[in-house]
Amino acid sequence: MRPTTTARSRPTSHPVHLAFLGCGFITGVHSRHVKRLRDDVVCSYASRDREKAEAFCRRYLGVGSYDSYGAAIDDPAVDAVVIAVPPRFHLELTLRALSAGKHVLVEKPAYPRTDDFLRVQAARSDSGRVLLVGENDHYKPLAVCLRGLLRDGVIGDLVLAHFTTLMKRLKPADDWRNDEGMAGGDAFFEEGIHWLHIANSLGPAITEAHGFRPPPSRDGPDRRAKSMLVAFRYDNDAAGTLYYSREVPSLFRGVRLSQLFGRDGIITFESNGAFVFVRGVGGPRMILPGFRDMRGYQAMYRDFVGAILTGRAPEMSIDAAIADQRLMDQIYATADPRADSSC
Repeated sequence: MRPTTTARSRPTSHPVHLAFLGCGFITGVHSRHVKRLRDDVVCSYASRDREKAEAFCRRYLGVGSYDSYGAAIDDPAVDAVVIAVPPRFHLELTLRALSAGKHVLVEKPAYPRTDDFLRVQAARSDSGRVLLVGENDHYKPLAVCLRGLLRDGVIGDLVLAHFTTLMKRLKPADDWRNDEGMAGGDAFFEEGIHWLHIANSLGPAITEAHGFRPPPSRDGPDRRAKSMLVAFRYDNDAAGTLYYSREVPSLFRGVRLSQLFGRDGIITFESNGAFVFVRGVGGPRMILPGFRDMRGYQAMYRDFVGAILTGRAPEMSIDAAIADQRLMDQIYATADPRADSSC
């Protein structure tokens, strides 16, 4: 594949050299999936703890390690960075990386405020580099399947949508997510963005969203607000709800059922993506979207690397992320008029 040249940068080589900024749990998750793309990608690891960076480099067969994030960003051998540190540091590192001519994949939630997204949008445009917001659920087989079914009119015009993501999964006392200043917000802001994006990317776009947040329980080690109900309306006048909680039990060991109702049928699906049952045009049928890349990480990295090598925009662009963030602003403004998504 021929390398591409973008504004103010040297040509990108093949394979693409990714540097992970941060060596925590999520970097391990990413690395296990990136190794499937070894013909297209080589990886290095940066941490403020040199021993941790070296350990990750050995474990995931990297090509180098750094004892600071700046050292990785400033290395001319690095083509792109993956920002996998707590959200509090995302904006600073993104702007520095773009200024240095690096492509950027930034973990979700990317930034706490819409103004931050707009600053990044401008910086990305000035740099001519690829920026992908790491919304891996956009790429998972379930999301691709649902978008295809609606696009093909299998249930006719969408009328109602109901998404359920309930699970009792509390964080320990020393988890950085307990610090909402570090995480960017509460549990829904940090993790519920996955489902907000899926709801907003089916085809019809959400134009209006209202949040209803139960009083948070501050008992126990997990001190965050952990539940949110969202009611929303699409641009085709369909309506929907999203139930999110990390403090109530699921139906059975993480099994959660969601539904899309159309004028000509119903789609019932397990929210993790285990199965999709369709009753609509063409008769009833069961679909198994796929378990090989159930969370979508491999497809996300293929999109990122493909965008770098070809110069095209990635699917999960900064523009798509801004649309989701504007909905987050609406949700938190209505859930608590005194707060916003950064609280």
